Amino acid sequence: MTVLEKTPKAPASREGGEWRRTPKWLYAVLGGGLVLVVLPFLWMLVSSIKPEAEVRAVPPTWWPETLTLENYDTLFTKLDFPTYFMNSAIVALAVTAGNMVFCSMLGYALAKLDFPGKRALFGIVLGTLMIPGVVTFVPLFVLTTKIGLSNTLLGMILPFVAGPFGVFLMRQFIQSLPDELIQAARIDGAGELRIFFSVILPLCGPALATLGILTFLTSWNNFLWPLVVAQTEDKYTLPVALALYAVGQNATQYGLLLAGSVVVVLPVLVIFLVLQRHIMQGIAMTGIK
Repeated sequence: MTVLEKTPKAPASREGGEWRRTPKWLYAVLGGGLVLVVLPFLWMLVSSIKPEAEVRAVPPTWWPETLTLENYDTLFTKLDFPTYFMNSAIVALAVTAGNMVFCSMLGYALAKLDFPGKRALFGIVLGTLMIPGVVTFVPLFVLTTKIGLSNTLLGMILPFVAGPFGVFLMRQFIQSLPDELIQAARIDGAGELRIFFSVILPLCGPALATLGILTFLTSWNNFLWPLVVAQTEDKYTLPVALALYAVGQNATQYGLLLAGSVVVVLPVLVIFLVLQRHIMQGIAMTGIK
C-alpha cells in the first residue's frame, strides 16, 4: 500500500457540504420570500418621490416619470416636523431605557435571587403576557388622567417603562449566566446592586440589544396611546401627526403619508442594521436553560 493510499482524505468542510446538499429550490423559495418582504418598502420609497397625481395613477408606474421632493418639503416645512420627531424620540428613548434597566433588575431577581413568592410572581409575569393590551387600555387611561399626566410626554412614557415580555426575556438570559460569578462577587463583599451593575449587566449585551430594538420599535410606532393622551399639537408624535395631517376632509394625501412613513421607518432600520448581530445572538441565547 502506498503512502498516498494510507493518507486519509481530508473531510469536506461542514459548511461546504451543507451548501452542496441544500436543494436549489429552497434558495428559490427563500429568494421569492425576500422579494415579497422587500418589495413594499421599495414601493414606499419610490412612491414618496412621485407627485400626488402619479401616486394615484392607474395603472401604477413603478419608476416615477417625474421626480419631486414636494412631499418631503411639505413634511419638513409646512408641518411642525421637528417637534413631532423630538416628541417621538424622547418617548421612544425613555421607554427603551426604562425597559432595559427595570426589566433587567426584575429579570435578575427572578433568575438569581431567592425570596418568598418567587414562582408565583414569575407566573403572574407569564400570565400578563397573555392579556391583550386593549383590555387594560381604558383603566390605564383613567389612571393616567387621575394623576394629571394627560397631554404630557410623561403620560406616554410612564405606563410602558417596564413590560412582562422584557422581564421574561431578561430572566431567561440571566438564568443562563453562571452562578459562580455572583458567588465570587458576594465573597468579595459586593452588594446586590453592585453585582447587578458591575457583573450581570455587562454580560447582558445581546439580550439588552434585543430588548432595546424591540421596545424602541414598538414605542416609536405606537399610535393609539399617544393619540388618546396627546390633546394638543405640541405633544403629537410622528405617527399621530402623519395620520391627522395626511388625511384630509376630502381625500388622503398618499404621497405625504409615504414620505412620512419613510422618515418613520429610517431610524428603526438604521438601529436594526447596527445591532443585528447582537439581536440575533440574544434571541439565540435566550432559553439556553
